[in-house]
Amino acid sequence: MSLLHVDGSVLQELARQAVLQDYRLPYGEAGGVPVDRVDYETPPELLNLVKLAVRVSGMHAGVINIITADQQHQIAAAGVDPAVCSRDDSMCSKVFTSGSITALADASRDPRFADNPFVNGGIANVRSYASVPLVTQEGHALGSLCVFSPEVLDFDAEQQEALEILARQVVEVLELQFKTRQLVEALEVVRRSNEDLAGFAARVSHDLKNPLTAILGYAELSEQDDDVESSGPAARYFSIIRGSASRMLATVEDVLEFSRIGGSITRRAVRLDTMMNAVLQDVLPLSSASEAVITVRDVQLCVDQAQVTALLQNLVSNAIKYSTPGSPPRIEVVGSVGETQVLRVIDHGKGIDPADRQRVLEPLVRLHRDGDPAGNGIGLATCARIAAAHDGSISVTGTPGGGTTVTVDLGRAA
Repeated sequence: MSLLHVDGSVLQELARQAVLQDYRLPYGEAGGVPVDRVDYETPPELLNLVKLAVRVSGMHAGVINIITADQQHQIAAAGVDPAVCSRDDSMCSKVFTSGSITALADASRDPRFADNPFVNGGIANVRSYASVPLVTQEGHALGSLCVFSPEVLDFDAEQQEALEILARQVVEVLELQFKTRQLVEALEVVRRSNEDLAGFAARVSHDLKNPLTAILGYAELSEQDDDVESSGPAARYFSIIRGSASRMLATVEDVLEFSRIGGSITRRAVRLDTMMNAVLQDVLPLSSASEAVITVRDVQLCVDQAQVTALLQNLVSNAIKYSTPGSPPRIEVVGSVGETQVLRVIDHGKGIDPADRQRVLEPLVRLHRDGDPAGNGIGLATCARIAAAHDGSISVTGTPGGGTTVTVDLGRAA
């Protein structure tokens, strides 16, 4: 049996090239499509760093080089036009993996560069030359920050230190661009996953509604059957079946609504009073039975009327349901417009334990407290989706003196 030996330097180079691909260097991508040199616009952060490097070094020009397997790409330049050359011709390719700055008053006197076309007149006549490797936190050399001049100039220690600092800043910019792109791509994956999940929930909910409706219908028919004694155990069993099926159907409908809501929105100007009038009609049986007192501080909003009305109905219904036993619910609905549009639904009921306030915004989370009405844990999650669709957020805090305050940010009006 023979073993294939691969030189360590070859493995390091392969790993370095993989990092360049991850960073999408030299020129990155636009919408997943590789960017050509002619289409590439140097990020202003990189251009400013190169200009500063030229100034602090006193050189004629400076570049940020990305060195691939066979080429050197100048992705930012000051004092010269950015260009591409072969890696064999590159001066920085000789020293960019050294791990330290190379600073020469006269490159023509250095045996590494005396015959280089950038020095001997084949491409340019570089004399003073300084190159700092661009090394990631993981130790991969991407290229170099390079300054040069056709004149013989000395570098002092402060200038070399300044170039090293600027090189680290270049790497930080490149890493920030890389991590930002990773975040954007991750958010896109989450968005697609949420859309897939919403579609799945919609299909499952729709498929469950038909059999549940049939169960309800047959349970009601069985309760009305003359052969079923109203006081007998069969009638009680059918009543349990009908109640369970009704609760399940309500949950399925809520899940279906949750899957539909919070997607695209259509903003229009609407008064909070207008939406609350519709809400008060829907919650009338609850509010009348509990003698709830609901006040509204009106404001004009620019929101999706149907979705925000659904949000308000959820929040007001919860405020009534989870009121303090023996005390009529007092609920305030307050709207305000500043940098963003904000709704607050303030109640003085049981309140929510601080440890549970974030958790209750998640789908299917129920607190299971003694005396609480049955629920499915979809309502507040639906409100969170509506807020997110408006480029906003939702938070739950305590009301001074007891109770719960739900604050909904609905984004900017315009």
